[in-house]
Amino acid sequence: MSTAPAAPRTGQHSLFGWSLAALLREWSARVDAAADDVPQGTRGYQLLTAVVHGNLPSQAALASTLGIDRTVMTYLLDAFEECGLVARQQDPADRRARRIVATDRGLDVLAAMDARVAAAEEELLASLEPGQRALLRELLERAATGTGPDEDPCRTVVEATGRG
Repeated sequence: MSTAPAAPRTGQHSLFGWSLAALLREWSARVDAAADDVPQGTRGYQLLTAVVHGNLPSQAALASTLGIDRTVMTYLLDAFEECGLVARQQDPADRRARRIVATDRGLDVLAAMDARVAAAEEELLASLEPGQRALLRELLERAATGTGPDEDPCRTVVEATGRG
């Protein structure tokens, strides 16, 4: 039995787009399941990730980064605040502005979600060897870098999955 990789398909018979769409659809479904303990599922996961890692100066910047209407963002943040995941704090540089910060509970929830998402991704790619999974991730990230004007990973996922 040969272990040589199959020749890549090209042109009209390429399955590249289908492959990306199938993986994204399944990834999105699995992340939704992993993010079931936060408001809005995958969208909520992306929001909490952006709050923790985005270093965004305001609620408006957060909305813009994630491609979420500012009014919708207000309601979404209200829900997150009610769950104890984030807090609105006065910006010391501008008393009129509010910064969104993760609470200790929000940080714990994000860490648990990150672990569940990583497990879901491993399960999704289980047909590949561990080295192949790492290589696929590296190559996809490299190929995606610089593909458009918006290189924010959170916004890109929100837009690609239609959850914006």
